[in-house]
Amino acid sequence: MAPQLAWVGLGNMGRGMCKNLVEKGDLSQPLIIFNRTTKRAEDLSSKLGQGKSTVAKTLDEAVSKADIIFMCLGDDAAVTDSFSVAAKNDIKGKLFVDCSTVHPNTTDMLSKTMEAQGAEFVACPVFGAPAMADAGQLVCVLAGPAAAVEKVKPYCKGVMGRAEIDYSNESPSRATLLKVIGNTFILNMVETLSEGHTVAEKTGLGTDNLHKFIETMFPGPYAAYSTRMRQGDYFQREEPLFGVDLARKDARHAMDLAKAGGARMRAVEVADSHLEMIQKHMGSKGDIAGIYGAVRQESGLPFENQKK
Repeated sequence: MAPQLAWVGLGNMGRGMCKNLVEKGDLSQPLIIFNRTTKRAEDLSSKLGQGKSTVAKTLDEAVSKADIIFMCLGDDAAVTDSFSVAAKNDIKGKLFVDCSTVHPNTTDMLSKTMEAQGAEFVACPVFGAPAMADAGQLVCVLAGPAAAVEKVKPYCKGVMGRAEIDYSNESPSRATLLKVIGNTFILNMVETLSEGHTVAEKTGLGTDNLHKFIETMFPGPYAAYSTRMRQGDYFQREEPLFGVDLARKDARHAMDLAKAGGARMRAVEVADSHLEMIQKHMGSKGDIAGIYGAVRQESGLPFENQKK
């Protein structure tokens, strides 16, 4: 019989990942979903269709009823708290899959805690924007004991993702180490685009002309972020695609890892200073693409590139 799955955490990424588990995961039983805000879980459950999911009222309920428990939470504190609650249950024989972006040290701690109580643990952070999560086009990074990783793979490529990076039999922290370093590529991409668009405007080239170059030379994420900047999407969203608080968390992790290894990430330091400006201007509603607004402000332009 196929294992009973549970999903914990329904942020921008988690909702799309749940949808694809239900639609393409070949589940024999309804997916158990839990979110700290129950209404969000109930709303998603109704959208997934009758009989496709059930809502757990507590994390304990979700853990106790499931064989494989996926978690996708915003930061290290939320992840640590949730795993601490889960560990109070009888978890022997259960498999925990953490899709969150956390510090590798947090991953190491969690894996040791779960394994000490007879559970299995796999780190499975993902690369991709919320739209890619919704479309099942994420890149899943898997690390942990090979036998446990094999139990997770049926829900990755072809279900939640388009590809896998397999670190079987390596420490689970290898996956989150890659995720943290990989996210600096995204951060630096946004910084580069923001500076480019600002200089294009200030020198008279114009952002439209720069965008034509970006579309031609760098289609994909570069062009997508360039479009968001030009259209003012970076300051108009009610819910950020990549929230500034989470982006700063990732930047701090990256800088900490670099420092511990005797290196320095100067580009990340610059980008983080702009993320701080976003927080001051927009609070938690700020998006990573708001770096464009911060660079504009530094250059004597308004944060917003158009009227609201």
